[in-house]
Amino acid sequence: MVLLPVQSTEAAAAKFKNCTELNKTYPGGVAKNASVKNKGGKTKLKPTVAASIYNSHTKLDRDKDGIACER
Repeated sequence: MVLLPVQSTEAAAAKFKNCTELNKTYPGGVAKNASVKNKGGKTKLKPTVAASIYNSHTKLDRDKDGIACER
């Protein structure tokens, strides 16, 4: 029996310096969970839900609504 690693959004929690870099990979931003609501107004794109990525980029969530770099 051979076990292969499973690739997921959470598997490779990269570090991004700013929202421009994060939005190249995650155009709608990153949410900490599926139940968060955007406080910053209307957005064009739906955020990717990935708690580990959000947790390593909380400084990029300026309005503290649980979504980093929403657009």
